[in-house]
Amino acid sequence: MFDSHEIEAVKQLLTNPRKVVLASHKNPDGDTIGAALAMMHYLRQKGHEVIPLVPNDYPAYYRWLPGAEDFIVFDRDVKKLRAALADAEVLFCLDFNSLDRTGNMAPDLEKFSGKKVVIDHHLEPSDEFDHYFSVTDVSSAGELVYEFIVAMDDADRIDKNIALALYTCIMTDTGSFSYNCNHPRTYHIVADLIERGVDAALVHKLVYDTFTENRLRLLGYALSNRLLVWKDLHTAVIYLTKEDLKRYDYQVGDTEGLVNYGLSMQDINLAVLLTEKDNQIRMSFRSKGDFSVNRLARDFFAGGGHKNASGGTSRIGMQNTLDKLKEVLQYFKDELDYTLTL
Repeated sequence: MFDSHEIEAVKQLLTNPRKVVLASHKNPDGDTIGAALAMMHYLRQKGHEVIPLVPNDYPAYYRWLPGAEDFIVFDRDVKKLRAALADAEVLFCLDFNSLDRTGNMAPDLEKFSGKKVVIDHHLEPSDEFDHYFSVTDVSSAGELVYEFIVAMDDADRIDKNIALALYTCIMTDTGSFSYNCNHPRTYHIVADLIERGVDAALVHKLVYDTFTENRLRLLGYALSNRLLVWKDLHTAVIYLTKEDLKRYDYQVGDTEGLVNYGLSMQDINLAVLLTEKDNQIRMSFRSKGDFSVNRLARDFFAGGGHKNASGGTSRIGMQNTLDKLKEVLQYFKDELDYTLTL
């Protein structure tokens, strides 16, 4: 899976104890959080001094993960994070393919003078890194971290803490094994993680059965009042304004998974979630079958990601973004008209 020369180079890089920082992408999800924590536990076992970094806060339903309290959040403690970067010798970038995916933290990462290592599963990685472990045909960055540890001849170091973090990566980045997971190897890895102590049912409960009352009411409001169905385009759109989010006391992570409700409808092959935050519209795209939302996000909405799951942004306001989206989708009308069959 990985280039043997790259593995040997990183083995040499980590032969002696190093000061290492681990970077996650902006608006952290379960994959980037879990990948960072798994790498943190692994590298600390090997005697390295490791500090995980995130650009902004992450959802509360990942705080149960062992070691989550060790994250330095850029938005809350810029000085502490910059001091950690200045002191470090190695930077691991987990679950993102370009430093600009780390938002306000990106300029500091770009100045980093040590070695940069990327472990990621997104398309088209940038040329900013020294060592690449980039594979797109996998479920998650967490799966790649597992393969990285194995390739480093350290499979025996995967303890329960690492297994919990990696299982969380795979579970969340596949929507509880509903997409991006049609690979036998993924299930072999999951089986191994369970054998190492993961309680799969409990992890699912800790992540998904933690809705606050406001989050549940926001979900109901979104589906009853903010759902658009463009039947001729086989598309469902959910949009939430700043006022909507304020009304239901939005907390980080409250809209995670919301886009998938649109995709659960019969004859809908594309689902889009638009949320208004920070003077921009954040866009999440999901698709069924062969329709590439990566292409849609990359070419029209300054984003990208995977074939069936991508993100983008718009700065032209909610109504103008909705209008642009509908206009753009006219070009893909024939591609969106299909039925999935065995």
